[in-house]
Amino acid sequence: MNSLLATLGSKLTERWLNLLVLPGALFLAATSVGTALGHRHWHDVDRLRTGLDDLAAHAALDRTGTAALLVALALLTATAASLCAQFLGGAIERYWLRFGRDPLSRALTARRARRWKERDATLDEAVGHVHRTGTGPDGAVLIPSSALARIQALTEARDRVALREPARPTWYGDRMQAAADRVEAAYGVDLAALWPRLWLTLPEPAVRQIQSAHDSFTAAARLAAWAVAYALLAFWWWPAALVTLGCAAVVRFRARTAVDALAGLIEAAVDVHGRELATRVGLIPPEAPGLLAHDTGDAMSAVFRKAD
Repeated sequence: MNSLLATLGSKLTERWLNLLVLPGALFLAATSVGTALGHRHWHDVDRLRTGLDDLAAHAALDRTGTAALLVALALLTATAASLCAQFLGGAIERYWLRFGRDPLSRALTARRARRWKERDATLDEAVGHVHRTGTGPDGAVLIPSSALARIQALTEARDRVALREPARPTWYGDRMQAAADRVEAAYGVDLAALWPRLWLTLPEPAVRQIQSAHDSFTAAARLAAWAVAYALLAFWWWPAALVTLGCAAVVRFRARTAVDALAGLIEAAVDVHGRELATRVGLIPPEAPGLLAHDTGDAMSAVFRKAD
């Protein structure tokens, strides 16, 4: 038991340091440097060194109690800054996945829908103008490799906007919406009603993979919160803007990767375990052959919604 408690304590301490103390301490140090130097002396190392020497020469710092109090205050301030970043990160995560019924969100959704339709029309036009070069031995249509490469490029350009016609103001929300739409189209089941029940039946490896993808998305949103914090610091010390740009680039890549993985894993969970859930709730017998049928999916949705 003592070894278990020691292990848990070390893991909690490591998590506290990595998630709360270190990011907050880094931002606190950047804020101190930026406040001391400002825009005019943004790279004046001598000015910074002089300020640190003056601080170290302060008589109060010679007392052990005062120094310990300052260290504790710095740790508390760093922790508070990290907690604020986590709170803001949660708000950013919800903002990314919002449906968006306010005027600004509706305008963003309409703009993304126009871009998607334009690229989809270009893709349809390219497909319509493809010249067939014959058929293969299995009856497949053969087209020139250059035309195939162009169609692939146009498809990727359209999918960068959204996999389906946009219904939400952000790519992240549309990617999750696409997963729900694809599940409903394939099985006739409402993913929002299905998912809490399916989550309870998933095996541990699947839970870990889905949780890991969600944690990656949460971490990207938290990094976006730090980007906002450094953007505010840039009003006093412009090099912080470089940190903001770097964080923003990393955030975009990590958030897209995480959401794409999360949506794919959710679809895979329904593909692999949806029929098992239907068996558990008594909608189909265990010995029934085949995939999850569309009418069974409709019945699952009706049961899980409880006739709402």
